[in-house]
Formats: sequence, C-alpha cells, structure tokens
Amino acid sequence: MSTKSIDDALGVESQEQELLPRKPSTPVIKKGEKDVDTDYEYQRQNFYNLIERGSDAIEGILEVARESEHPRSYEVAGNLIKQVAEVTEKLGQLQTRMKQLKEVPNSAPKNVTNALFVGSTAELQKMLKGKVDGGE
Repeated sequence: MSTKSIDDALGVESQEQELLPRKPSTPVIKKGEKDVDTDYEYQRQNFYNLIERGSDAIEGILEVARESEHPRSYEVAGNLIKQVAEVTEKLGQLQTRMKQLKEVPNSAPKNVTNALFVGSTAELQKMLKGKVDGGE
C-alpha cells in the first residue's frame, strides 16, 4: 500500500517533503599522527554540542516546571542538570588526558644505555664461569 492510498483512506491531504541531504556526522579519518588530534577535536566538539543542547533543554524544562508546578517536572529538570554537569566534567577530563598524552614524549628518557656482550658463546661461557668460580 503506497503513501498516497493511505492518505486517501484516511481522508488526509498528502504533504510531500523534500529531504535535505544529510551532513556527515563523522569527520574524514586521516591516517597517521593526526588521528589523536582529529579524535580529540571531534570528541571535544560533541561534548560542546551536548552541553549546549542540554542547557537549552534545561531552560525549557524549568519553564515547564514553573508553569505546571508539578514535582515530576522538577525531578526531570534536576536529572537533566546533573547529566549536563557530568558531560561538562567529562570535557574537563578529556582536556587533562590530552595534556598528559602530549607530555609523555617530553618526560621519556633521552638516552638509553644497554650493556651488550660482543663475542662468541665460548667466550661468554668462560666469562660467566669465571664470575661464578670467582664469586664463590
């Protein structure tokens, strides 16, 4: 059954809507060192969007709560405020983690010295045997 026949059966006028092309919600993934920065920026932008939408929703639900004076609407407003606060806290944690990731290369040791033995296995065995015999 098509949309037109459903509209006819219900006696309603069909309203055709032109669908707009959907903007991709994920960034183009780039290979290499920039992945971390791209992911960070994407996550950061999503947190900002969630906080903004949450703030708008808080304003709306507080208006509804004031007008209705219903306890449930105040409860919903309280939960929404808590959720926006949690997202804001996650944004701060994201900043902290990113700073830590960027500091790791600077705090790594600059010179690494490895003690290596250059010689044959027979020489190594003699050397080790000498240490064992001399050490006892």
